[in-house]
Amino acid sequence: MGLFLGGAPFNVAYHLNKMGAFVNLVSSVGDDDLGHEALKRMSTIGMNTDLIQIDQRYKTGFVDVEIEADGIPNYNIKKPAAWDFIQPTKGFMEAVQSADAIVYGTLAQRMESSRKTIQLIADTSALKVLDLNLRTPYDDEKVVNKSLEKADFLKVNLEELRRLITWYNLPKNKELAVEQLADLFELKCVAITLGADGALMYDGDRWVEDGGIEIDALDTVGAGDAFLAALIYRYLHDIGHEENLSKANQLGAYVATCYGGTPDYQI
Repeated sequence: MGLFLGGAPFNVAYHLNKMGAFVNLVSSVGDDDLGHEALKRMSTIGMNTDLIQIDQRYKTGFVDVEIEADGIPNYNIKKPAAWDFIQPTKGFMEAVQSADAIVYGTLAQRMESSRKTIQLIADTSALKVLDLNLRTPYDDEKVVNKSLEKADFLKVNLEELRRLITWYNLPKNKELAVEQLADLFELKCVAITLGADGALMYDGDRWVEDGGIEIDALDTVGAGDAFLAALIYRYLHDIGHEENLSKANQLGAYVATCYGGTPDYQI
């Protein structure tokens, strides 16, 4: 299939950038061929690289992805990688304070250095969007709990929700589970991707649903990230939940018909 730029943070940033948002991706690459190529590719497609750190000690992160017949990926995430050691630079702190929204996950917190940097986002008024990335063995319940405590907006898939139901002893019914989870962590909004069955969204008051879109899935890598980017963009622009969820669902479905999580397309 080839070599793709990727990872959930990059994928979300890519799609937000395509929509016209000003995006600062905070990450780190090694001072190696892959790192230099990543920065070059980002610049070529018009993405800001100001907050990408270059680590002299560790290599650029790399993930082997095998796609099964139904388009479902299996991941082998190399460790350690430069993105495990993101530092709280002056530029990072200034960006955090001026941002409208900050999107963060749990996978990037698998090691203490980046985890400490990410946890600094608690001191900002920006909308804090948590995208769970429960990849075994990097699915630490304590890290998830701290991340949920900081979040205003949560995006999960159905399997991740089931994990949360077990951890927090929530009702097995997904709607009741989300409502209790939102109350427990004072979440403003929760979005659930359901794969072929579409998506759900809860805003603390009401539910919105968008059904599945029939597609021939080639590669589901990054589909949820595209969905989240579209959802955040319209959420910040006060687009109605029904239209917002529908557009996000459509973009996620389109990405699943392409190889790689960041295909080119026109808005």
